[in-house]
Amino acid sequence: MAGGGRYRWLRRIEALDPVRDHHEIYRISAGYEFPFDYQRALELALLRTYCVPSISALLDATGEFRLRTQQRYDDTALLMAEIAEHGYDSPRGRQALRVVNRAHRRYAISNDDMRYVLSTFVYEPVDWLDRFGWRRLHEHERLAAFHYYRAVGARMDVRDVPDDYDAFRDFKREYERASFRFAPTNQRIGAYTLDLFGSWYPGPLRRAARLGVLALLPAEVRAAFGFPAAPRWLSAVVEGGLRTRAAVVRLMPPRTTSRLTHAPQNRTYPGYPRGYQPADLGSPPPPPDLDPTWLARPVPPPAAGPEPD
Repeated sequence: MAGGGRYRWLRRIEALDPVRDHHEIYRISAGYEFPFDYQRALELALLRTYCVPSISALLDATGEFRLRTQQRYDDTALLMAEIAEHGYDSPRGRQALRVVNRAHRRYAISNDDMRYVLSTFVYEPVDWLDRFGWRRLHEHERLAAFHYYRAVGARMDVRDVPDDYDAFRDFKREYERASFRFAPTNQRIGAYTLDLFGSWYPGPLRRAARLGVLALLPAEVRAAFGFPAAPRWLSAVVEGGLRTRAAVVRLMPPRTTSRLTHAPQNRTYPGYPRGYQPADLGSPPPPPDLDPTWLARPVPPPAAGPEPD
């Protein structure tokens, strides 16, 4: 793509190496070029993981999605944004990873489920931006996202992540084919999440917001949740609106401030990130009545080096 200030960040991305400079490329792509798109795609990525009954059953058992849906959303979004904004080996990034790892180590989560969630963070934004981005992702952005999340996964002790972009995508597809199936816990966690998305809008618009999300869900996801299809006309309106937005954004000047840690949907931590540290985020200990089979035995810390207090 040629010329014009609109493509200043793209020219920077083209000059970087997607392996060596994967964090810088990912930060530019997610924070400057496509902040809205990455946020929406990662919301749908998390929703997609709830189609796996072993994942939704654990979330349902903790009660966190029933009692504190907004806080769980805020914790996940802000912790991942801290890592992306500052880098996984920066003081704030390492602190955020410590919070994430402590939360995960409380529970018996399979490595395959962890690998699958990690894969959605790579490929769901890629697929979203192929459909709705104001420009197509450069190959460096695709590869950088893979190498970035592979590095994050290593620091979360996620094992056996393929070292090839296409192989990791193949793993994601096969895992979905084998694991997506309806379960009542899928439906409950999915409904809590749809209600959360609707709560960000005034009362009269909440039902429309939930239907708008349904309009973006593919058939296999709706089936795993037991959700009905949105009307075809609504799907056409939503997709048309997103493509119109992309056409307008294409005409705008390049962004000069990263939007990664500026989360307008955050309700739990007013004014974030001012006055907050990543250690201030995170979920409370497991409830005392949680089925003990969900609790994990102690595991060694991930190989990420010493972390600051």
